Amino acid sequence: MNNDKENLSPVERIKTSSNGLRGSLKESLADQFTGAIREDDQTLIKFHGMYQQDDRDRREERVSKKLEWLYSYMIRLRLPGGFLTPEQWVGLNETAEDHSTGTIKVTTRQTIQLHGILKSHLRPIIQSFNLQHLDSIAACGDVNRNVTCTANPSESPLQQEAYELAGKISEMCLPKTKSYYDIWIDDELLIDRKAEEDPLYQDRYLPRKLKIGIAVPPNNDVDVFINDIALIAIIENDKIVGYNIAAGGGLGATHGNEATYARLASILGFVDTEEKVLKAVYEIITVQRDFGNRSDRKLSRLKYTIDKLGIDQYRAEVEKRTGFSFEPAREFKFEQRKDRYGWIQNHEGKWFYTVFVEHGRILNTAEYPLKSGLLKIAQTGKANFRFTCNQNLILADIDEKDKAEIEAILKEHGIFDYINGASALRKNSVACVALNTCSLALAEAQRYLPSLVTKIEPILEKYGLLEEDITIRMTGCPNGCGRSPNAEIGFVGTAYGKYNLHIGGDRLGMRLNTKFKENIGEEEILATLDELFAIYVQKRLAEETFGDFSYRYLHTLN
Repeated sequence: MNNDKENLSPVERIKTSSNGLRGSLKESLADQFTGAIREDDQTLIKFHGMYQQDDRDRREERVSKKLEWLYSYMIRLRLPGGFLTPEQWVGLNETAEDHSTGTIKVTTRQTIQLHGILKSHLRPIIQSFNLQHLDSIAACGDVNRNVTCTANPSESPLQQEAYELAGKISEMCLPKTKSYYDIWIDDELLIDRKAEEDPLYQDRYLPRKLKIGIAVPPNNDVDVFINDIALIAIIENDKIVGYNIAAGGGLGATHGNEATYARLASILGFVDTEEKVLKAVYEIITVQRDFGNRSDRKLSRLKYTIDKLGIDQYRAEVEKRTGFSFEPAREFKFEQRKDRYGWIQNHEGKWFYTVFVEHGRILNTAEYPLKSGLLKIAQTGKANFRFTCNQNLILADIDEKDKAEIEAILKEHGIFDYINGASALRKNSVACVALNTCSLALAEAQRYLPSLVTKIEPILEKYGLLEEDITIRMTGCPNGCGRSPNAEIGFVGTAYGKYNLHIGGDRLGMRLNTKFKENIGEEEILATLDELFAIYVQKRLAEETFGDFSYRYLHTLN
């Protein structure tokens, strides 16, 4: 157990002395002389689902005018399983227009972020969400984050069961403090301190963030093994008979620090009831709480705790706390890891339309009024909104009699045709936010990858690969938010305009990729991919994916 209290990181001291994550947030919000909040409160605000950011494109201009940086805030909703009603989408659209840049961002964790929120708008935006029965509690911070699950009910009649489990896990793992309501909703709220006692998080919370994902084979659309805790539904005779439980996934690393690395989760075993799943998840978290590294935040994710203790010891400690043993893992098979675009009908006769949202950015342009089209669909009240871990949006649960009306709106706003005009590579691309708002970004990602894909597409066409389902992902730093370590082609930002190129990940999310070239710019990226694609079409085996070929190719070089 980690009892090294003398070497606690500064963040640990902030958490334990925060009075249930309140800190001096009320005072920070009342300070009208700065757009920022106090330094310690910048840690605490994350637990409320927010990050302080600034417009990095305007830093130099602001400094030259002797102005402070243009501070703003990002807020992220807690949406286990990624679901909104049409009424909530209408409300979200209005809230985004009134309080943020207006762009609605679908994240890789199946939820929504809004950016560019001024400090004076924080309480109004959260109160607006509250009226829509939405919140941002624990969407960031050293707690369990948004729980993801297989998104599309057309994939399996069992998706609803997984979605409901995601909600139960999310509720079980919420912090007990009422500070969110105290600070953002009701200034006069009287707190029963006894009710705030938190047996899961205590007063120190977790050493670092924790992520949970639920997959329903045969589609690994949630990239389940990149999570700290991964649940894989085991299906027999069209029923979920239990879950394989894995732990220790995480993609973040630090350039130049070999002690940090990306890792996929290791399977602990199988459990056969929902009650056991919930108990196992709870105790995996308590073991991380008690044994995780609290002195070096770069080494504090669950993956490092597992590698320090060993998977067998970690499993034994979890079993001791749950009071039951894991059964041997059961067989499962993933066949794909992508979203099914366009119309699909499920077992109940309901229709689902998956909209391609490039890198999750929902906005209007002169050429493509996506945001207006989605708002018009929401105003009909005839489609729910579901989000995928590939940053896309599913218009869901549409009755047969309403399908033509929804399709007419899709066509009117160019949404119906947009999918058809996108290459397979573009539809299988993911990018993190990066510049201009992320303080950790070293390079561009979501603003650059679309143009890079445009330049890669002619190379693919030259080799007859334009419709090949190659996954390509980009992150502006090595923290992995765009899941680039788990792609067939992954880019990790090193400096402005420079990236490490990784290849060799598999198409199903079961193998990480390997760094192939370091710190290269666009010209070398395109030349390298041209060379690799040429070798691929010459030497690929029958049905061999680019990821499997490049993995094999890397081994011939070593």
